[in-house]
Amino acid sequence: MSRIRSVAAAATAPGRRAFLAATGAVTLSAGVGLALRPGTEASAKAASDTSAVALSSRQAPAAPLAPYTRGTTLGSVAAPRSGSGYRRLGDGPAWKRVVRGDLAAPKSGRESRRTALAAFVQFTDLHVVDVQHPLRYEYLRAQTASAWRPQEALSVAGAVSLVERVNALRGAPVTGSPLHFVMTTGDNTDNNSRTELDWFLKAMSGGRITPNSGDPRRYEGVQNSDLKLYWQPDAALRDNDKQLGFPRIDGFLDAAIREVNSPGLNLPWYSTVGNHDSLPGGCYAPGDSFFADFAVGGKKLMTLDEQAGQAIWDNVKTGGDPRGADWKAMLKAHAREMRSVTPDENRAPFTPLEYLKAHLDPAHTGPGPVGHGYSQANVDAGTQYYAFRIADDVIGISLDSTDPGGHYEGSLGTAQLKWLERTLKEHKESYAIVFSHHTSKTMRNLREDPNHPGEARHGGEEVLSLLGRHRNVLAWVNGHSHRNRITPHSSSGGSFWEISTASHIDFPQLARVIELVDNKDGTISLFTTLVESAAPHATDFDDLSQTGLASLYRELSFNAPGSRTDLSGSSEDRNVELVLRKG
Repeated sequence: MSRIRSVAAAATAPGRRAFLAATGAVTLSAGVGLALRPGTEASAKAASDTSAVALSSRQAPAAPLAPYTRGTTLGSVAAPRSGSGYRRLGDGPAWKRVVRGDLAAPKSGRESRRTALAAFVQFTDLHVVDVQHPLRYEYLRAQTASAWRPQEALSVAGAVSLVERVNALRGAPVTGSPLHFVMTTGDNTDNNSRTELDWFLKAMSGGRITPNSGDPRRYEGVQNSDLKLYWQPDAALRDNDKQLGFPRIDGFLDAAIREVNSPGLNLPWYSTVGNHDSLPGGCYAPGDSFFADFAVGGKKLMTLDEQAGQAIWDNVKTGGDPRGADWKAMLKAHAREMRSVTPDENRAPFTPLEYLKAHLDPAHTGPGPVGHGYSQANVDAGTQYYAFRIADDVIGISLDSTDPGGHYEGSLGTAQLKWLERTLKEHKESYAIVFSHHTSKTMRNLREDPNHPGEARHGGEEVLSLLGRHRNVLAWVNGHSHRNRITPHSSSGGSFWEISTASHIDFPQLARVIELVDNKDGTISLFTTLVESAAPHATDFDDLSQTGLASLYRELSFNAPGSRTDLSGSSEDRNVELVLRKG
């Protein structure tokens, strides 16, 4: 007999908690999840305390009784129109669903037998970015396309449009069951900046956001610098991007810093931390007062000669400058070449403690849960990992895979690795979905955490081995690579799927709906369905409304020079049914 009851079965069971699970009013984690946090002992009492379950979620749209495709990439996908150079987007052909039997053979007739267990949405790599931040290294654009992107000034409008898409979904696309929650898997911000953290939290939970820093009256940054290296949207200058066909759009920068209104998600949401949320530049160990002072100061470097830029980027790629000593020396050496900008204290880097407290701030609770997974236990212990209850017999585990010692690749400390194994053992009768920012292949950074001297760090292979020893693990869901990739993992102890999802800063700007179903034949299927933001595929350069900017955000990301064309993955990494053999 399956250890998991279906959503439908739970609706007939007595008790308020079962009713909430069936109707999707909460994620079953706002109260129950308190039992699973690190450092807590009174698990059973919290798990049975239904009065702790928050009911602050806005009413989600009613779910249909049958599968649907509208509003997902099963219906249509943004695709370029014919032509060369800068290409406009429009409605493109849908991505069909693919069945993957790498880990278990799909059995016939399962469509009529299956019952829904749980459904949720994954956001990852939103990179809500303050494009005027002095510490940004746009001057490395010649070395890497990720240093600066023409679309970045519209990241807030794009994130809000993604929220609007999720709010409009009519339940889970395959089963029509309620969506339980949204999980972000890190790099929610870009520069470890307080401005960005505030914008991210308001985008997710609701509020008015002015995506501007420094001078409140105008934009000050590389896009009105008259430098040909960057797209100058409002100027007649024939910059490098305009030579590739990028348009001149009068009023673009004024529109980009105009107030954006987010309705906030109508589902509870949870948060996982990424390297850009924890490290200056996403790669340097935090704590150096030079970088903190530079972030809030009035100088910004916008150009760098190619040789110096290549040296910095080579160090970034190899992790050869984890504390940023060479970066600091370069900034000091080029002080006379910097331009003046308006100082802003709100650009200061946030600490892990401030990150936790911001999530726990009642102003950002939205539909809950309080803390969005984090709790006072995390504050007290100085940790950013936790577990929560997804459904009666499914738990979620959110990891902190950033290495505070520096470098953009990740790992886990021994204490967290032991906690992960202990959590899986203690909840061996529940299936588990594991969330992290880094993928198994990008957890190769074993540099010591300066806050825990002597503690070993553990990479992706060790994490895979640990998860493979626990038959209750269904999936490891992550981001970081900005690419869709789904990988089967099998061992003598068990098997699970690693589901890596593309970012929302680079094209194709996707989120992923994940559904768990019991096939009633000894197998479980995980369905994944990709969704785009709610903004129309086609753009209008004269439409600088909030929605128009969100459309333009997508189109600019498609045309960004140097951007990779393989980030959407193959058909086996997109809309899929992933079959597992589970008892």
